Amino acid sequence: MQQVSNVLSRLETYVEQRDYRGYDCYDALNSPLLRLLTPGKMLKIAAIQTLKRLPINLRPLLGIPVGHNPKGLGLFLAGTVKQYRRTKDKNYLKKLEYLANLLNSLTSSGYSGPCWGYNFDWQSRVFYVPKGTPTIVNTSYVAHAFLDAYELTGNPAYLETARGSCDFILQDLNHSHEADTLCFSYTPIDTLKVHNANMLGAGLMARVWAHTNEPALKEIAEKAVRYVLRYQKSEGSWVYAETSIQGWVDSFHTGFILESLKTYSDCTGDSSCIENIRRGYRFYLDHFFLEDGTPKYYHNQTFPVDIHSAAQAMVTTTRLCEYDAISQDIRERIAQWTLSNMLSTDGFFFFQKHKLYTNRIPYMRWSQAWMYHALTTYLLDTKGN
Repeated sequence: MQQVSNVLSRLETYVEQRDYRGYDCYDALNSPLLRLLTPGKMLKIAAIQTLKRLPINLRPLLGIPVGHNPKGLGLFLAGTVKQYRRTKDKNYLKKLEYLANLLNSLTSSGYSGPCWGYNFDWQSRVFYVPKGTPTIVNTSYVAHAFLDAYELTGNPAYLETARGSCDFILQDLNHSHEADTLCFSYTPIDTLKVHNANMLGAGLMARVWAHTNEPALKEIAEKAVRYVLRYQKSEGSWVYAETSIQGWVDSFHTGFILESLKTYSDCTGDSSCIENIRRGYRFYLDHFFLEDGTPKYYHNQTFPVDIHSAAQAMVTTTRLCEYDAISQDIRERIAQWTLSNMLSTDGFFFFQKHKLYTNRIPYMRWSQAWMYHALTTYLLDTKGN
């Protein structure tokens, strides 16, 4: 689709002019003033959530700098690989090398392998995560991007980086065991059981195993998969995590699980989870979209409509299209709705659409990186020009 290609070109210009730097919807505690005024948990949460929800960007006034977010850079790296595969433009190889080197310079130190966190302190209702603390989610996405780069270029250093990230997951994260299953923690400083995070780690190890053929990687990935399947609801859904206050069901984390299950199955040849994927994908298609392609945030409510939901939906419906014939039609509706409702005339994507207003702040990781990943996935699949 020429329209999508043109949008991607403008987005690419927007992010490259800013050297992939930007604000983040959760970066409130990068403000010296807000750090001073929020000594306790609830004050930190209030600061983060207030700044996230405000449709006016106060970050320059609060002294919050733009920065490189490792997860965002990983998504840009993955998209750059897809752009080279689609266009064969050698400039993308230079961009690939630049992003890979930048990511290598941003690894969190003191761990068993390459790993990445956020470039801001983060406080949730469950735990506090200091800036730079590596997470399984960030690390998995970045490591997958390095695998993409390795499969394109054959550079063994990229495979070595992804393999080293498995050591971080295996040796530095906490593991919860239930019978013959296991769940990786979100960070080295917690014991949370977050299903999408666990599955992202399993998918990464399965994909690395496909290159290294190390039995331990496949064995542990199988155990993590069994854990996630054990907690799938009868209708096909997963709650975010097994805590009393994290029982919501949302679209993009469901997409993470489904995409990672497919990665695991494709890389290992294990078909035992296929029926679970089908059931989960059916729930996903039935509950997370309106007729016109509007991507819902939660399975039981529409607002806020979030750009992250739209981006992951384009990726999920592309990668899992073999599981339901309606996938392509839904993807086209999502793409058209997103370009019509969430795209700025300046080439960037808005953050969220609410009932009464739209938050147009151009967050680099949450909005631009995810849409770059989504649009490159879409165009590579459709062979768009």
